Amino acid sequence: MHEIPLNQSDILTHGIRVQTESYFIPERSAPMRGLYLFGYTINIINEGDSPAKLLSRHWHINDILGNSEEVQGDGVVGEQPHLLPGQSFEYSSFCPLPTYKGSMSGTYTMQRDDETEFDVAVGPFQLFMNQVMN
Repeated sequence: MHEIPLNQSDILTHGIRVQTESYFIPERSAPMRGLYLFGYTINIINEGDSPAKLLSRHWHINDILGNSEEVQGDGVVGEQPHLLPGQSFEYSSFCPLPTYKGSMSGTYTMQRDDETEFDVAVGPFQLFMNQVMN
């Protein structure tokens, strides 16, 4: 088994795989003002036997100062993708932090075509600069 980099996660829950990868966005950050912008790309893959629709998201965001934030909302990037078995949906978004390092994890609430709802884990992944400025 290979080791996953700290800025990535890959987890399978109820037949839905969620893969993440984060990256620092230096051109949109202002470290001297305490603004660090991190982007992330998420790929949601239906590896199960039945269709599933993403209804909502619930994020836990932490920084190295001990600040914690929860973000909830409908869908992702304005969409509620309906994934047939074998289909995937990829999107990118961003997260501002006041520190050069933090982490994200969460869940997606999904719904089968029979209206059964279930939660899918988004494994924890780190947000960090490749180099820390002095």
